[in-house]
Amino acid sequence: MTQADHYEQFLALHHQSEAFVMPNAWDGLSALILKQAGFPALGTSSAALAAALGRPDGRHEVTVAEHLTHAKLLIEVGRLPVNGDFEDGYGATPEDVAATVRAAIDTGLAGIGVEDTSGDPAHPIRDFDDAVARVRAAAEAGRGRIVLTGRTDNFLQGRNDLDDTIRRLTAFAEAGADVLYAPYPPDMAALDAIVKAVAPKPVNIVMGTKTERPTVTQLSAAGVKRISTGSALYNHAAAAVQAAATALTRGDLAGAMSGMPTRDVAALLASD
Repeated sequence: MTQADHYEQFLALHHQSEAFVMPNAWDGLSALILKQAGFPALGTSSAALAAALGRPDGRHEVTVAEHLTHAKLLIEVGRLPVNGDFEDGYGATPEDVAATVRAAIDTGLAGIGVEDTSGDPAHPIRDFDDAVARVRAAAEAGRGRIVLTGRTDNFLQGRNDLDDTIRRLTAFAEAGADVLYAPYPPDMAALDAIVKAVAPKPVNIVMGTKTERPTVTQLSAAGVKRISTGSALYNHAAAAVQAAATALTRGDLAGAMSGMPTRDVAALLASD
């Protein structure tokens, strides 16, 4: 499948009547496991990638080249449309963001997210005009070639301002974003307001709201079109490693042997 094929497939998923789940993989094996489970598309996770490299997320500590290489691995192994969680688009200017989008297309990505973060803990959310300009540059570079998600991290950064969140998302939509995304809105009422504000453009949500964990069916009924998992699956795997490590420190070898058998890993790799 070509990048153009994956783009068309990924775009079509957002216009189905029901929401679809897009899990975020972090390595070749996780991509194969998720593909085997039957998911129609995958996402990268900037948080999982940064953690796998031993670095903090959202601080410009992962380079665009590293993320592109990582995305290429998931595309080649999973052979599914892949959406890139590319933080603020990488770079100081809107022109830099446009260059990132073009590089993402060349790498084979079907989608890309550009968020309004800055990487600066003292001022984590970009000013409104700057954020919109970056999404607009991304849209102009990728229109008709890659699914662009415009994202605001207001809620993640403790800015619980629904009005400003909607203002940003609607501006991103007007600037050309295909999908809108505000991770962890306070509750389902806030999510409902977001969906209605940007309609008919599709909305992504990661797992749920800050206070609720609705089902896929409930999120779909609320008008959500894409449900991502962010770093949740990676964190789940990390928790299993942590539990096994704790067992080992207590001398319990069996406690570290409850994972996927090596023969199953080998069979999965061989079947690809």
